[in-house]
Amino acid sequence: MRRRELEVLHRLLAARKQELLGEADRTVDGMGEGREQFPDPADRALHEGNRNLLLRIRDRERKLIGKIDEALARIENGTYGKCEECGRDIGFARLRVRPVTTLCIDCKAEQEAQERRRRIG
Repeated sequence: MRRRELEVLHRLLAARKQELLGEADRTVDGMGEGREQFPDPADRALHEGNRNLLLRIRDRERKLIGKIDEALARIENGTYGKCEECGRDIGFARLRVRPVTTLCIDCKAEQEAQERRRRIG
């Protein structure tokens, strides 16, 4: 992969990580605010449901931050952009769309096909 492409992807990953960390900070700040009272149990349930959904989203984002950190480490050690299964280069277009990916499109397609076969059979 060309140095310029790596720089583009590094900036993309770093910006996404900062965005996710900012969202996490806003969530933490928002959790401490407004100890609202809900006289109606339905309103209370809706509030709790929304809060639980937000926490699940943040947990997924926490996992994504870990993947971003791993991708940034692979850029630093020179292994970024190589498929973990077959060792071939992962295309720049694929990495731009999914910069944390570790599989080329062919290996990912095969992995998904195997998962479908396991579910069916």
